[in-house]
Amino acid sequence: MRLSWNDLGTARTDRAEGATVELGGFPCTVLPQTHASYFMLLPEAPCCAGCIPRNPLAAIEVFAAAPVPMRGQSVRLTGTWRVLRDDPAGWRYQLRDARLLSPPGWGAVSRRSVLAAGPLMCVAAGAGADEPAAASQRTAEARRAIEAVSTVDMHSHAGGIASPARIMRVGQPFGPVAAPMRQGGMAAICLAVVSDGPTHRVMADGRIHPYRDPQPGELHAYAELAFGRVLDMAQRQGLAIIADGSGLRAARAGTASVVIAAEGADFLEGRIERVDEAFSRWTLRHLQLTHYRVNELGDIQTEPPVHGGLTDFGAEVVRRCNRLGLVVDVAHGTYALVERAASVTGKPLILSHTSLRANPPPGSRRISPDHARVIAATGGVIGVWPPAGEFATLTALAIGMARMVDVVGVDHVGLGSDMRGLIGPSIFPDYDRLPGLAEALLGVGFTSSDVGKLLGGNYARVFEACMV
Repeated sequence: MRLSWNDLGTARTDRAEGATVELGGFPCTVLPQTHASYFMLLPEAPCCAGCIPRNPLAAIEVFAAAPVPMRGQSVRLTGTWRVLRDDPAGWRYQLRDARLLSPPGWGAVSRRSVLAAGPLMCVAAGAGADEPAAASQRTAEARRAIEAVSTVDMHSHAGGIASPARIMRVGQPFGPVAAPMRQGGMAAICLAVVSDGPTHRVMADGRIHPYRDPQPGELHAYAELAFGRVLDMAQRQGLAIIADGSGLRAARAGTASVVIAAEGADFLEGRIERVDEAFSRWTLRHLQLTHYRVNELGDIQTEPPVHGGLTDFGAEVVRRCNRLGLVVDVAHGTYALVERAASVTGKPLILSHTSLRANPPPGSRRISPDHARVIAATGGVIGVWPPAGEFATLTALAIGMARMVDVVGVDHVGLGSDMRGLIGPSIFPDYDRLPGLAEALLGVGFTSSDVGKLLGGNYARVFEACMV
């Protein structure tokens, strides 16, 4: 009998008492161990001990017939299902006499190295425990991987361009962008204006929500200022503007280039011709349909749905982007929006910045495996982001990227830092950290070729496919 995490707490799992069941998850122990016969099984790998759920419906007590490797990777177990009543330790379910089935996904691929022992307790794997020669070799390999491709951050507000105050105060200085890009080897970034910036803010719940409706014409006028400021910053800092596939191919470590992007198509205000205007006037090449307000294009993850997904106007925008040669980004959109966008588009989709959750709660910006697979099925790429509250080290971020690879494959994952756009701190706060992330990816078992794909090669493929 196969169980899923959605079954927990239902009559189906309670009726399974004494049955032989099969369930997938992440084995986890409180103290670091290489193997364990007693552990908990979780639906997701925690990035630190503080992330281990206390909910009895989100953890299963496991007694294994033989020690199971604690590698921080997903496994499938089979065993005897036990339903507990009034357990003094607080457990609801047990898996007894558990045995390891063939583990799915990236962790089972023989060419990859095993993750550091322990249940992802935010301890850096690899280089810290290596001999100096091995650490030096990995550093050199990381640099070669970066230099071999056009490295790309799929979503960035570097320099502080997301701030309405900076945009409205013409002449307000921006932070350095080109220098840290050159230092770290980041060749290109998708530099996104925030077209609904004047209408949302951080509320008492610590999350971003819209707080007023825009005035007619307000967001178009705001976007004009925002695009103008980005182009001005690019000129001042010597950032090359990428307009086509050849421009991105030419971008390499040591150079510094930008793809002009918009987070939210709110500036269209329901007028399709403004897609053409932004394409020609502002060199817009990457358009995210929605952001923090439910707009004319569709619903968002962080607010109650209004349209039931992508609207007809949103579908028209996707088709227009396909014809002109713009990347369509469905970050922040609901699963229903993404499904319809995938059915409409003739080009690969991007979901530029998120992370994986087995069952994201309502209002979460994370996505489920099925959500990710919809993007991958178009040939597209999902960007994994680096909030420090979720990934406490670069190694943890590398593992988060590996978990996404487990679901969609190495050709469909990238980096979307949301630099200067996260509410809290980031484990990837500037581009001089790129070599460290490349080392961390090598340390969790990716090859140099894989690292090149994850840090830009996959996005470059989609970008070229979207060009007319």
